[in-house]
Amino acid sequence: MDKSMKVAVIGAGTMGSGIAQVAAQAGHSVQLFDTRVDAVTKALDALNKTFSKLVEKGKLSADEAKTTLGRISPCIDLKELARCGLVIEAIVEDLSIKKKLFTDLEAILAKDAALATNTSSLSVTAIAGACATPERVIVLHFFNPAPLLPLVEVVPGIATGEGLPAHCMELMKAWGKTPVLCKDTPGFIVNRVARPFYGEALRIYEEGLADMVTIDHAMRSVGGFKMGPFELMDLIGNDINFAVTKSVFEAFFFDPRYRPSITQQRQVESGRLGRKSGRGYYVHTDGAVQPAPKNDLQLLEDICWRILVMLINEAVDALNLGIASRDDLDLAMTKGVNYPKGLLRWADEKGLAHCLSTLERLQAEYGEDRYRPSPLLRRMVRESRTFH
Repeated sequence: MDKSMKVAVIGAGTMGSGIAQVAAQAGHSVQLFDTRVDAVTKALDALNKTFSKLVEKGKLSADEAKTTLGRISPCIDLKELARCGLVIEAIVEDLSIKKKLFTDLEAILAKDAALATNTSSLSVTAIAGACATPERVIVLHFFNPAPLLPLVEVVPGIATGEGLPAHCMELMKAWGKTPVLCKDTPGFIVNRVARPFYGEALRIYEEGLADMVTIDHAMRSVGGFKMGPFELMDLIGNDINFAVTKSVFEAFFFDPRYRPSITQQRQVESGRLGRKSGRGYYVHTDGAVQPAPKNDLQLLEDICWRILVMLINEAVDALNLGIASRDDLDLAMTKGVNYPKGLLRWADEKGLAHCLSTLERLQAEYGEDRYRPSPLLRRMVRESRTFH
């Protein structure tokens, strides 16, 4: 990796400043740009506090912190980015705004500079479509908080240059990240494969099979997940989670597997957004007492297995469609959202025939395409194969 390459980060919010920190800690000079001058000032103040805490915890020496922070420079004019070899934008998820930014950058940067978007929901092919040189446009999707979470989804568009994805994969490794390569498809890997974690939990609740606290308890105690789906939606924000679900549903031309939940829509409409509003599926005010879950082991296992088999099916279908490799699919879910195991490895452990029979039973019971088994799962069972 050429540490002499200057990196620009556009957008001084939490994600942008986190990416700037990662690049600076990897040894690059970083220019942090935002149209709001006060946002850059606040970001640099917050980074100063972050580095002070790292020094206090003994993770960095005072000299290392000073040197690293000194690599990050504020920038208030795009023209100042002319000498940057890589620009990563982390601005609002609006296609027209991103297109305008990238066309503006093309007029400023050298011809061999790479343009990366941190988008989590928009097509890189669509963003690059506005550019005269779409071959240098790519997704580098970091996860929040960027300095702590290792995963980066590297997503080339249709017109991305042949060597750029491999270069970005190596660069992310040099930055201490775990990169995975993914096709330009709605939700990429994580936001696509994880949809049933929320959607099927909401469906189980809507059917009256279990309450929210019991569903969360099942996924933690039986599945080994760090948080249950309703807890996690409250942490993410119901408005954000609902928007991502709608986006994926619409991008897949209304495939019923990704259909949003009316329950979550009502939460958003009522302003029950989760922790940030003080109330979501749970009450998050001081002294609030949550109800106790049911401890019926069979019920907990049934809940966990129904959600897990839907997650497995989604991962299998992503592999079937060539969205990512087997190893990258498993890496993405363990490193990006802290799943206890890769879903394809989990499928092997549970037994592919058991996964298939469960999905076939659900599809027969509900008569919905939502539960259709992946064709690859059927083939694997028929041929007595496993993923690992």
